[in-house]
Amino acid sequence: MNIIKVAALQTTVYECKQDTHDNLKHLFEINNVKNADLVTLPEMFNCPYDTQRFRAYAEPPQGETWRICSQLAAENGVYLSAGSIPEEDETGQIFNTAYVFDRKGREIAKHRKVHLFDINITGGQYFKESDTLTAGDKITIFDTEFGKMGLCICYDFRFPEMARLMALQGAKVLLAPGAFNMTTGPAHWELLFKSRALDNQVYCIGTAPARDVSGPYVSWGHSIITGPWGDIIAGAGENECILTAGLDLDIIKKVRQELPLLAHRRKDIYNVEVYNDN
Repeated sequence: MNIIKVAALQTTVYECKQDTHDNLKHLFEINNVKNADLVTLPEMFNCPYDTQRFRAYAEPPQGETWRICSQLAAENGVYLSAGSIPEEDETGQIFNTAYVFDRKGREIAKHRKVHLFDINITGGQYFKESDTLTAGDKITIFDTEFGKMGLCICYDFRFPEMARLMALQGAKVLLAPGAFNMTTGPAHWELLFKSRALDNQVYCIGTAPARDVSGPYVSWGHSIITGPWGDIIAGAGENECILTAGLDLDIIKKVRQELPLLAHRRKDIYNVEVYNDN
């Protein structure tokens, strides 16, 4: 069997970045993280989710948090999907950026959030990432010893074309660090991860920050892993935890043979394609 052992870390986001780094190192000392093949972190795991703070917490490419994550991946011999952090480029633009490191600590993927979270829900959440952030422009696929995986960030996952493009490019596992809030989380978080997994017959991993009701942005939490039948493989609550699961990639082949959704697409009538060079 081709099984990936996953540990999704639903971590606490601290005001002090050093506290976040120390907590991350502590969590990596726990056996079910050390024994994993793939470890995942939440969106903006080193920064309070607040547009006013993104610039203050932003780091250059290969900055402090990048180096710590690279080191943790290498020291523990795991693939690390290092959630996302605010990244500042040489022109001063701020991006919501996700990194993936291989077992030797080498960066093998980088994704800048493509769809910025600008919403205004009556009686609910108001948030405008575009006040601070610049959007990315790539579909992100990367190779591992287990095959191809896809990477996006939170609001990206609401757009079915993006997940479909990753699946069509060969991704069997979709990684989506996210920080849904107390309005959108109960309504859509589980539904989206089940739907994207079902529609594309892949595994999906949504890794969220732990809930902190005293913070400027209250995360729904509930990190989740869904399978190619649209089922929930594992799910968390709202508190800091480590969510573990084994993903049997052979099940994807079985499901696609029994219910060949992707093969039955009518490409003579419709298609999904990417316009820029990835």
